[in-house]
Amino acid sequence: MPKVSSVIVPYTTYLRVYEPLAAFPEPERGHWTRYARRPDRPSYQDELRRSLADLLPTPPVPVPVHESGDAFVLDVDGVVCVCPWRTRLRGWQALDELAEELPPPVLDAVLPPVVRRQAAQDYERWLARNPDARPWIRTATWQVPLNWFVLVGDEERRFDKGSADTPPALRYRTPMVQARRRVARALRTLKEAVDEGPLIDGLIDVGRWLEEFHPRSLVELDYGGLVHVLPVGELEDDHSAADVAEGIEALRHGDGVTAGEAYGRLVERWRSVRDRRSAN
Repeated sequence: MPKVSSVIVPYTTYLRVYEPLAAFPEPERGHWTRYARRPDRPSYQDELRRSLADLLPTPPVPVPVHESGDAFVLDVDGVVCVCPWRTRLRGWQALDELAEELPPPVLDAVLPPVVRRQAAQDYERWLARNPDARPWIRTATWQVPLNWFVLVGDEERRFDKGSADTPPALRYRTPMVQARRRVARALRTLKEAVDEGPLIDGLIDVGRWLEEFHPRSLVELDYGGLVHVLPVGELEDDHSAADVAEGIEALRHGDGVTAGEAYGRLVERWRSVRDRRSAN
């Protein structure tokens, strides 16, 4: 992986799905088969840099003109799995969500209305031709959505302190069948124990998304750029997936006290992240 830029990257976290080559129809399968053999495949940082570069022109380019032919590649027990970037599709979807996150004056300054209207029209035409399209990557800024932690287990957690040339990294990887099983168990428990709410809605949404992929896929939760704002000590002590699992298990057994304690740890940990966001 190339040396990391000294520029602070956006504090974005990622949920990725890596599908085996067999999941892709031809000719796309052939493309990814050849792509996986390339020694010069771009890195996580390369994807981010390309996205940021599109925002520099005047007017900015909110959505790439052409779909990316790049992907992340993993070898899972001898099976090559790929996670296509699909940056054009993700750009359109992010543009839809941006209006809910930024005040109108700020949004207009970042992306003029004429630029947004053109992108929306392009997306509408493209979606009419590709009604079943879905991204292999989901993103969130300044947080890891709690429903993402339901998909993974603490034993799948991998933390790397990094070095002078590389930032720290915190990732979880789990088989698709395990992720789906955890979602189903959590939904059963939550629907019996609590009222409808954002956690249940988020789990239903992410569960439907996972159903779109091959059962032998791999799911990856990556703290991504968030590692640049959190001290290494906090990252090393972050076991949010374990807290979520403990809370859900406690609810399953009717132990509201233990569930409340686990939830309290999560709230306190992620409140500190939100405080840093406000400070910025």
